[in-house]
Amino acid sequence: MPWPKAILEEFGLWPVWMSHGAAAAAAAVSAEQGDVATLEVAQAVAANADDLPPWDVPASVETVPAVARPAARTAAPEVSARVASEYRESPPVACAANPRPATPSPVTAGKANDLPPDDIPMWLDSEGYGDGDAAADAALWSIVRDDSAADAPKRPTLPAVETLDWDALTERVANCRLCGLCEKRTQTVFGVGDREADWLLVGEAPGQQEDLQGEPFVGQAGKLLDNMLRASALKRGENVYIANVLKCRPPGNRDPEADEVASCEPYLKRQVALLKPRVIVVMGRFAAQSILRTQASIASLRGRVHEYEGVPVIVTYHPAYLLRSLPDKAKAWTDWCLARATYEAVCESTPANKPIAN
Repeated sequence: MPWPKAILEEFGLWPVWMSHGAAAAAAAVSAEQGDVATLEVAQAVAANADDLPPWDVPASVETVPAVARPAARTAAPEVSARVASEYRESPPVACAANPRPATPSPVTAGKANDLPPDDIPMWLDSEGYGDGDAAADAALWSIVRDDSAADAPKRPTLPAVETLDWDALTERVANCRLCGLCEKRTQTVFGVGDREADWLLVGEAPGQQEDLQGEPFVGQAGKLLDNMLRASALKRGENVYIANVLKCRPPGNRDPEADEVASCEPYLKRQVALLKPRVIVVMGRFAAQSILRTQASIASLRGRVHEYEGVPVIVTYHPAYLLRSLPDKAKAWTDWCLARATYEAVCESTPANKPIAN
C-alpha cells in the first residue's frame, strides 16, 4: 500500500482527502514518484465523477494526467470559482462519497448556501448533519454562525446603585464582582455604625483582620481610633459610621488601583447619600486623594475644610500610620479639633434633624 494513502487512512482522512478534490493532486504526485497504485485510485475516482456532488468534483477530473503538470496549481482559483458557482446553483446530491441527503433540514436550509464550499467545516460533512434533527443541526450551526448569541438569555438588569436602600446596598456590595479584588477576598467590608450618624469616618481599604472579620478598623489601629473618638466626645456605633473607600482587601495590603476605586466609588457615594452626615473625616493619604480627586500630599490637605458630595471633609492621618509615627499624633489631634469645630458650625447653621453628640 503506498505510504501517502496508508498515512491518511491511519488518521481516517483518506475519504475526506479524496472527496475534496485531492484526486488530481494525488495523481500528479504519484506520477512524479512512480506511485502506480495511487494513480490507479485517482483514475478510479475520475471514472466515477458522475456520482459525486458538485462541491466534491476534483479539479481536472476529466483527464487524470500521466505526468505532473506544473500549471495545475495555477488553475486552482478558476476551478474553485467554478465549483463554488455550481454549489450555489445546484442542490446537494446524495451519494456514497458524501452521505449528506438531497433535502437539508429546515434549520439548515438556506444557511449552507451562505458559505462557499471551502468554508464549510469538515465536521458538518460528517454523518448526522442534515438528517432531519433540527435541534442537532441548530447546535452545529450556532458554532459556525454564532446564531445562539441573539437568542441567549440576558442577565437581569440590576437596579441603579443610587436607588438602593441600606439593606439592598449591603447585599449588592456583598455580591459585587466588578473588579479582580473579589477573587481573593474572604468577605466584603461594607461599613459599621449608626445609620443615622452625623459623623462619617472613611478609611482606605480593609486589612487582613478587617477582611477576616468583615468590620473596618479592628486590631491595634481600631483601638487607637476608639481612643481618638473618646477624646473627641464620640463613640463607635453612636452617631458615628465607619466605612472604607474600598470594600475588599487588596492583596498584600497594596495601594488600590484606579479601576478598583472606580468600581467601589458608587457604593461610598450611596452610603453618603443615605447617611446624610454633617461632617466627614478622611483618614489616610490614599483615602484623601481618592475622595478629593487629587494627587496632593496629606500634609498639604490637612488643616483645611474640603467638600465631598456637599459635605464638609477634614483630612487626617490613618491610625495605622500613627502607630508607626508617634510624633504625628499631636498633628492628628489638631485635625480632630478642626473636625469638631466644623461639625458644631454646621449644626448651628442648619436645622437639627438628628441627635447631636455631646
